[in-house]
Amino acid sequence: MSEKILIVEDDKHISKLVKYNLEKAGFECTVMITGEKAFEVLDKQSINLIILDIMLPKMDGFEVCKQLKQNKKLSNIPLIMLTAKGEEVDRIVGLELGADDYIVKPFSPRELVLRVKAILKRGKIEEITKDILTVNKLKVDIPRHKITVNKTEIELTQMEFKLLVILMQRAGRVQSREQLLSDVWDIAADVTTRTIDTHIKRLRQKLGKMGRLVETVRGIGYRFSEDPPPF
Repeated sequence: MSEKILIVEDDKHISKLVKYNLEKAGFECTVMITGEKAFEVLDKQSINLIILDIMLPKMDGFEVCKQLKQNKKLSNIPLIMLTAKGEEVDRIVGLELGADDYIVKPFSPRELVLRVKAILKRGKIEEITKDILTVNKLKVDIPRHKITVNKTEIELTQMEFKLLVILMQRAGRVQSREQLLSDVWDIAADVTTRTIDTHIKRLRQKLGKMGRLVETVRGIGYRFSEDPPPF
């Protein structure tokens, strides 16, 4: 399944250029012209990377970046700032706010695509190399294929285990049923999106109170809570 990129740019010519080149490279793109609209998309979709202009109407790119990095559910999404502001102080501010990269207009579309791929590849490596995932009283030891809740081992099927790991690795990011179907079962598998719902239900039951960490996002899919309430 294609990785999703959110382009936040109010210049139609620039956004069209960026979208065209990224889609040509195999990415799925959504374009928004304001920071406010971008947050609406982020609340409903699972986004793999954000390309953000600084000179936006109302809420500028610096403020959008700041709010993104302060939001626990969104702070882990890689972000590239794309702007005409090329002064060193602007680059420093952007990077200090948490941007992963900074590209100055005019830019090479090919270079932009290469930088996007590099950042996404780096993110995947970081995700895979974390062997033990812990949230509240839930602990997942990936190499040992062992899950414990409050130090009590829980038996999961292979698919339930893989489903839980993917959700935890992407904590805070909404995963559509289709995306989970592709990542857990392989897109060629002969299963339906209802299979996802069935496995989520069984997974929650086996996890007991910790099952509440797997949140339903109505009409879209599921999300693992990055900021769980006390149990």
